[in-house]
Amino acid sequence: MSTIIILTAVSLAQLMLTIAIAILSVRMFYGPRAQDRILGLDALYVNSMLLLSVFGIGTGKTVYFEASLVIALLGFVGSVSMAKFLMRGEVIE
Repeated sequence: MSTIIILTAVSLAQLMLTIAIAILSVRMFYGPRAQDRILGLDALYVNSMLLLSVFGIGTGKTVYFEASLVIALLGFVGSVSMAKFLMRGEVIE
């Protein structure tokens, strides 16, 4: 019984995260301003990290958690550097 509940929850979470990624991709490509595109990209990083984590929960393999950690680190560094570029016009001072 609990296996069915877990599999259903994982499937629903994957479906919802996939829909969110599709919506964020549209926001990232057609955002009216650069700030909107950066926010879309940042949320895309977070949702892809969560999708990999949910996929790891569904399969029970740890490699997906490591990949999601790498995506989180790269997403943080990318978001900070893009925000710094928008505020000051340069990334490295």
